[in-house]
Amino acid sequence: MPVPAHHIVPEPPPFDRPPYPADIFAGQVVLVSGGGSGMGLAMALAFAQGGAAVAILGRSIERAEEGAAQCAALGVPTFATSCDVRSPEEVAAAFDAAEAALGPVSLLANNAGANFPVLAENISANAWNAVTRIAIDGTFLCSTEFARRRIAAGASGAIINNSAQYIWTGFPGDAHSAAAKTAQATMTRALAREWAPHDIRVNAVAAGFFPHERSSAVSSRNGLEPLQGMIPAGRTGRIREFGWLSAMTCTPLLGDLTGQVIVQDGGESLRRSLMNPDFIPPREREGGPWEWR
Repeated sequence: MPVPAHHIVPEPPPFDRPPYPADIFAGQVVLVSGGGSGMGLAMALAFAQGGAAVAILGRSIERAEEGAAQCAALGVPTFATSCDVRSPEEVAAAFDAAEAALGPVSLLANNAGANFPVLAENISANAWNAVTRIAIDGTFLCSTEFARRRIAAGASGAIINNSAQYIWTGFPGDAHSAAAKTAQATMTRALAREWAPHDIRVNAVAAGFFPHERSSAVSSRNGLEPLQGMIPAGRTGRIREFGWLSAMTCTPLLGDLTGQVIVQDGGESLRRSLMNPDFIPPREREGGPWEWR
């Protein structure tokens, strides 16, 4: 059902009005994995808006460089490199290169991930490993590399992880990603407890639907309109909102926030099941398991 015209649908401020001062990250360096596009780029841009120097890691050096160029246009120093976050050697080398270019990394945004719709019985071992290892191993390896360096320097730090709203419910055609994102959330809590004595904070955003140029929501055959009507807020998230919340958790404004998995989904997870659209088994959906009609 389309969102009725009389419903009030709130919108965030425009991109050039972030919810924190332009110098709140001045003198700091953030490393963003998978920061060349999509939600990772939204994170990188949000940190750049607060004055942080930005290092972007990506599987594709071209995409990482494109993301870095967008951050540089905001007037901050940037660095881009290719990195397979599943490799501890490549992660360590990426940190070395970023710190040689920009200085010590004091903030970390774990976004690197992979996902695609497939029914659980059709997930191959390689497909399972591709999705779970990037999210789980990549988050762990980047986080521990970051923490070792901060602890050795006697310096504080903050980490933000990109999790997902469906970690509590699963999602049709998404058994691999749901498992990986759930592990990220649990890891967030565990690392926050371990590293609190070193003033290293660790949080996560359990994100709902934030359409961007590479997201499934944009490419759906049904378009976004049916999806908007399923969300109490009346719309999907704007990608800058996700970036701003992610960066905000790392500011001094929320200096006691750690170990939290913050749901940002427009209230979609609050819908009462009896009021949801009719359930169609994933294998019977004409457009594939990720179709919502």
